[in-house]
Amino acid sequence: MKKIAVVILNWNGAKLLEQFLPSVVAYSEEATIYVADNASTDTSIEVIQSKFPQITIIKNDGNYGFAKGYNVALQQVEEDYYALVNSDIEVTENWLTPILSIFDNEPNIGIIQPKILDFKNKAYFEYAGAAGGYIDQFGYPYCRGRIFDTLEKDEGQYNDDINIFWASGACLFIRKDIYRKLNGFDDDFFAHQEEIDLCWRAFNLGYTARYTSKSVVYHVGGATLNEGNPRKTFLNFRNSLLMLAKNLPERKLFLILFLRLCLDGLAGIQFILKGKFKHCWAIVKAHFAFYSLINKTLKKRNLKTRSDYFRSKSIVYQYFVKNGKVFGP
Repeated sequence: MKKIAVVILNWNGAKLLEQFLPSVVAYSEEATIYVADNASTDTSIEVIQSKFPQITIIKNDGNYGFAKGYNVALQQVEEDYYALVNSDIEVTENWLTPILSIFDNEPNIGIIQPKILDFKNKAYFEYAGAAGGYIDQFGYPYCRGRIFDTLEKDEGQYNDDINIFWASGACLFIRKDIYRKLNGFDDDFFAHQEEIDLCWRAFNLGYTARYTSKSVVYHVGGATLNEGNPRKTFLNFRNSLLMLAKNLPERKLFLILFLRLCLDGLAGIQFILKGKFKHCWAIVKAHFAFYSLINKTLKKRNLKTRSDYFRSKSIVYQYFVKNGKVFGP
């Protein structure tokens, strides 16, 4: 058995599979390649069977979203290391070599993210992950190379290997044993920010996430659910609150949750001023969905929560007040 499994989650993505699987097949000789299909109704299965017969298909019996979709599929994958790769990712030659080297030689590293660049503008970092993720005191995620909607050009400024707080679900490597110890992603998230929650839970248990620039991939982004979709707004706002409720230190929990609820209200007002009424309503629905899940979510808390999770006290303040558009020291 090979050490690493490349597992691509798919739902009605036949065109994406045709476009992006060739690079995965060409540059992943070290891996067993799987497509985990969330009960697609298009020609996805036929495309794989006819054009990529070397790929193993795992057929989920429903569209479980990103979180549960991977949880169900990975029960059937026994390689030591998982590479969870979006269907709109183009990989590059030798992309797996540095990953295997880190996992084989640094047992303290549990999760790895490669450099993620924009497929449509390859000189720039891509929104979902860029050069590794961090989180501020209030739970707002940001990346080296991307803060809110500001993307940096890749000029080699992040050509390094460095410990990070979270790795992007667009292309995330994790040891099988750690994934299973954490019980995988949280099914309640469905999609969006479940990878940050996973990394935060791993962090609370003492595991380290690493970014390496020696592995490079290109990501389209928004191929399944684009930025203008209110459903994405709903999932991001609800899941952010669920993540905080699960992982914040107890002494900070209720104060920060209260502040985030207030800040979400300001975000809703901003959507109204921009005429994006459906997005404002999505925030309202996200809050009510969070309230309905709060008791269940609090029961998932781990007593080993750590207080040194944040790198910046407030990325909102740095970005909007101090005009800090680029990742700083």
